[in-house]
Amino acid sequence: MPADAISARIYPAGILTTLTRTEVERLRDASQGNLAELLRRCALAVLNSGNDGDDAEALLREYHDFQIEVQQVNRGIRLEISNAPGSAFVDGVMIQGIRELLSAVIRDLVYFDTEISCNALTDLDSQEGITNAVFEILRNAQTLNPAREPDVVVFWGGHAIERLEYDYTKKVGYETGLRKLNICTGCGPGAMKGPMKGAAIAHAKQRVTGGCYIGISEPGIIAAESPNPIVNQLVILPDIEKRLEAFVRLGHGFVVFPGGVGTAEEILYLLGVLLNPANEQMPFPFVLTGPTESAAYFEQIDAFIGLVLGPEAQAKYQIIIDDPERVAQAMTSGLAKVKAFRRKNRDAYYFNWLLQIQPEFQHPFDPSHENMAALHLHRDQPKHLLAANLRRAFSGIVAGNVKPETIKAVRENGLFEINGEQEIMQALDRMLASFVAQNRMKLPGTTYTPCYRIVS
Repeated sequence: MPADAISARIYPAGILTTLTRTEVERLRDASQGNLAELLRRCALAVLNSGNDGDDAEALLREYHDFQIEVQQVNRGIRLEISNAPGSAFVDGVMIQGIRELLSAVIRDLVYFDTEISCNALTDLDSQEGITNAVFEILRNAQTLNPAREPDVVVFWGGHAIERLEYDYTKKVGYETGLRKLNICTGCGPGAMKGPMKGAAIAHAKQRVTGGCYIGISEPGIIAAESPNPIVNQLVILPDIEKRLEAFVRLGHGFVVFPGGVGTAEEILYLLGVLLNPANEQMPFPFVLTGPTESAAYFEQIDAFIGLVLGPEAQAKYQIIIDDPERVAQAMTSGLAKVKAFRRKNRDAYYFNWLLQIQPEFQHPFDPSHENMAALHLHRDQPKHLLAANLRRAFSGIVAGNVKPETIKAVRENGLFEINGEQEIMQALDRMLASFVAQNRMKLPGTTYTPCYRIVS
């Protein structure tokens, strides 16, 4: 047990403070059944909020005796926590923000387990059913605000970025916040924390009250990318595909900073969705940006997209280098078009119902060795299918980098083999090698061991 470990009894926050006795019983039973280990791991990640590190296995080893139990009491529920990271407490009292994030973990995991996955009326095999599930999770988390006009900017980028890139993300977030826009990220450190930090300062200057700093994660990622302390609305989706769908249905504009394979996966997901002819007329502000020192990174990303998906995909985004103010202005003008489009088509401002997302981008991908080797990575197929398969390849590498169960599978069965069309594989190999050389796979100061090899 670490020397700073603390045990405590905590009453939850948010929606968990007002539950019926039946809801409390379901919550308690779910948390003590097959959901117990998943809840323990996600809760530990939240309690580690603000600490450096992206090694989920190391965190679980260090706090191997950490436990969390949901207890039923007269007032509702109480959390019995044993051997938690001391950094989550001040003078023995849990930090309020972490208490709220911990409550969000319980809320989302148990809601999906008891109200969606076990609901006979929920069809998680159909496009409509999956979208409805994403909507219900976001609504239950009280993230959807019908009174909000289009003002949510999603920021994607790597958790392992250099200081100059991190400082740039803060500047872009600051310019965005000055325009009174809200922030949504993957909730972790690096390019996910920077925009929130910059926007928080700008919101204070503009006297914005009730600013949203939304963090969207999933159980397999959150342990390696613990929520940063600025997140005030955490939502945990059950898998990476529903997490990505939540981003594109909740967000109104998208900004991408430098990153690694996770960022490449996000870019390919969004491009694959936007390449659907049904979405052609829909305004979707999409900017790739970074400091001058990152220009070569975006040149490489742009060249790779041009090679595999063509000029049509490249036309879906613009690249802005070293100009935070211009990025924020592009978002502001783009959001005005989003508002006009939604109003004209009578679509909700707070959830993009009109966006068509094909099944290839919705169904969870299991990154097994067999599935990774079987990915069809050739240009003899519709572009959206190639984008979907490339997205799955990157998703598998992310899992092999950060998810304990996939790391174990790679350790036991060897590296993933990724094969496909020779020209694509050569470009992919160069890009992945550059990510490794630029330390974009792991936090600075840590050694990266590849979980894959390219076969052409």
